[in-house]
Amino acid sequence: MSQNYGRLTPTLSTRTTTLDDPPGPKSKARTRRILLLLLVGALLIAAAAFGIPAAARSLAREPEHKPGPTRVIREACGLTRYPELCLSTLAEFPGSVAALQPREVAHITVNMTLRKFGTAFSASTEIRNWEMDTWSRSAYEDCLELLEDSVDLLARSLLSVSQTTTSSSSVEEESVSDDGSNNQGGSHQDVVTWLSGAMTNQDTCTDGFNHLSGTVKNQMVQSLQDLSELVSNCLAIYAACHKLDDFSRTPIQNRKLLGFEHKFNSTNHEFPKWMTRSERVLLGTPTQVIQADIIVAQDGSGTVKTITEAIKKAPQNSARRTIIVVKAGTYEEDNLKVGRKKTNLWFLGEGKGRTVITGKKSVGQDQISTFHTAAFAATGTGFVVRDITFVNEAGPQNNQAVALRVGADHAVVYRCEIKGYQDTLYVHSQRQFYRECDIYGTVDFIFGNAAVVFQNCTMWARKPMAQQKITITAQNRKDPNQNTGMSIHACQARPTLDLEANKSSFPTFLGRPWKMFSRVVYMESYLGDHIDPTGWIEWNATSPLDKLYYGEYSNVGPRADTSQRVKWSNLHVNMSREDAEKFTVAQFIFGQEWITTTGVSYQSGLSA
Repeated sequence: MSQNYGRLTPTLSTRTTTLDDPPGPKSKARTRRILLLLLVGALLIAAAAFGIPAAARSLAREPEHKPGPTRVIREACGLTRYPELCLSTLAEFPGSVAALQPREVAHITVNMTLRKFGTAFSASTEIRNWEMDTWSRSAYEDCLELLEDSVDLLARSLLSVSQTTTSSSSVEEESVSDDGSNNQGGSHQDVVTWLSGAMTNQDTCTDGFNHLSGTVKNQMVQSLQDLSELVSNCLAIYAACHKLDDFSRTPIQNRKLLGFEHKFNSTNHEFPKWMTRSERVLLGTPTQVIQADIIVAQDGSGTVKTITEAIKKAPQNSARRTIIVVKAGTYEEDNLKVGRKKTNLWFLGEGKGRTVITGKKSVGQDQISTFHTAAFAATGTGFVVRDITFVNEAGPQNNQAVALRVGADHAVVYRCEIKGYQDTLYVHSQRQFYRECDIYGTVDFIFGNAAVVFQNCTMWARKPMAQQKITITAQNRKDPNQNTGMSIHACQARPTLDLEANKSSFPTFLGRPWKMFSRVVYMESYLGDHIDPTGWIEWNATSPLDKLYYGEYSNVGPRADTSQRVKWSNLHVNMSREDAEKFTVAQFIFGQEWITTTGVSYQSGLSA
């Protein structure tokens, strides 16, 4: 790891023991059994929802003569970024030639991709007992975790695609019960989010082996071959079928379909639809008067003494929220993680600087991946946290060291403090919202590939090591059909006191593109004079700049003047209001449908 501005692409980590399941290795037979049940279950659900032909035919015996691709398949594959792979894989899949319309092709493509991921997961478990060095074991174990998460995302996508395949409606609104749970499959935006998340998982997995060599890497590369491209093809076909992307490189694919208009008053703070009435006021209620399900207190006055115990005690796959109050204190526990099965967990602290979760792991010191360095990580859907400070104390000399990593869908981080240096906040994947947070760091200190909106937050640039440049964001959107990106709205970019005294020696940039389709916008935000007048910087001398989307709209402050910005073709320094609206809570992450249930106030659109 270089000690200067250049950084390794964030890689995978030594896998932490998930708190969803008892620790210890799974047997090969149990892994196969779980996988088989998952895949067969998904196919049976698909068959029931699809009504007849495609899912049932997919289980039929292969015909002796394999006909060439049909017109429908050729047209669908023609919309993808990997058409030859699309054609060849569909040709191998039973029953694909019977598809009569593009939506059936979309269904079969997701089904096929789920099977491919299942096969890859099964093949990967075969080498669990091989001898591996620390780095290889780290990358390998996290690939297993990410593959398992992706199988879940693809299975959920298959269910939703199956339920809408025979529908002629362009949009099926979700039915939401009083407890906030869905009564039917996900919406189109859910499917795009889940497919985008599966692709991000796969990229994170393969990135973990980039700097490695040897038999473990070779075996995993073979097992993981083409998985990211297969998900890309799913995204392209699904988006085209539902008119979620016009393939014209527009900045965002979140379309308002069937005349659905987002009703909002940009001057009001509204609440999303998916919360119960009690939940809408919960996050505004003082911790001392909240009736918690679990109380963490180091002095023994609560339910448990550690956050680890609290996560273990919380139910799995819960449709209702579980409130965990974390009393004041400094909690240094080993790589805390809210796993995929721990859904709807709400962590309420007693204030920034009072309830503190801290860690010290880093790439430089521990020889583990960036993914694994997080002091706290969350992947369970519906994760909410309020009034807590997250810190990684590894220091700038130890390179990447994550304080908070979030890969949970419908995640809300409210009134929190997130402190580190390089790679402080990892917004890994899915839909996230940050409100009234303070985020501190140096190099790429907000990075990842979630669809995320920051609102009323302050991005604090810290003094880095000698020769380093400061970059606030590093966004790694890889595919034009992913609904991901960073929207920084009504925020402030300011220097800490130590940087203020040395800002002429350490230029700060709004961001740099980690992957080809990187997407970041700053809107109605304050830009301090520590920001370099050029605004943005390339990843390296050879990184492509023609497919990213960077934007600025109606910002204020000393560096809001865009006259000296870099001259990139897809840098939009004067976004139109119409384009800027596409990156608001209402349109970018459809926040009325889920943030409201947390009770967190937010601005759904641009200022009047």
